[in-house]
Amino acid sequence: MYQRLRDLREDRDLPQRCLAELLHVSQATYSRYESGALDIPSGALISLARFYQTSVDYLLGLTDCPQPYG
Repeated sequence: MYQRLRDLREDRDLPQRCLAELLHVSQATYSRYESGALDIPSGALISLARFYQTSVDYLLGLTDCPQPYG
């Protein structure tokens, strides 16, 4: 899951700071989300799925299909 978050961010050439602002957390907190040092709250996962236009299941690694559910 954590590598997928990093890959999505890097594919869009975004710094961690941008995602931290989206989630209203510090850059250090977002960095901990990506590294797996800190569990990501469900609300943050939902926000990230909406931002990346994918599903929470994709972010969690439960599916390899990046398309959001209809």
